[in-house]
Amino acid sequence: MRIDMKTITFVTGNANKLKEVVAILSDKVGDYNIINQSLDLDELQGTIEEVTIQKAKTASSIIDGPVLVEDTCLGFDAMNDLPGPYIKWFVNSIGLTGLVDMLYKFEDKGAKAICTFGYCEPGKEPILFQGITHGTIVDSRGPTNFGWDSIFQPDGFKETYAEMDKSVKNTISHRFKALSKLKDYLAEN
Repeated sequence: MRIDMKTITFVTGNANKLKEVVAILSDKVGDYNIINQSLDLDELQGTIEEVTIQKAKTASSIIDGPVLVEDTCLGFDAMNDLPGPYIKWFVNSIGLTGLVDMLYKFEDKGAKAICTFGYCEPGKEPILFQGITHGTIVDSRGPTNFGWDSIFQPDGFKETYAEMDKSVKNTISHRFKALSKLKDYLAEN
């Protein structure tokens, strides 16, 4: 008996995110096959949940099939979780050194890496899966080719995300935690 695979389109133009998702999920999850497509989606301003829900609904409507979207935040404890969902724009505007410098007057250098995946089928409400990793903001160490990885040192580790072997990072990261919840959901449904 042949099992029909259900295809889920992971909507991202970020090659590094795609590599991590494939490494964590592989390209198949149970009876689901994960493919990729890049779409230029408008980003609503709001909470990470509001941003992810809007992206998922829009992408599902365009693709006309099940989609997976992702939004990543970096929240500074001293700043009540800002820059949050706007981290991409902060990195582009002030760079990694600017982000570190934002905390220079604060003793608390704690931060949260937050990843929220939205799974959505056409005409349905998105389902969210969120993972959080706590850590500290440090001076940039390691490669700087993946967002803010070089300034985030997860609690319990001496390396930044950028310095870590990917096989280690992909078992502790905020993205891994969110994808683990997604895998459980897909296995049950």
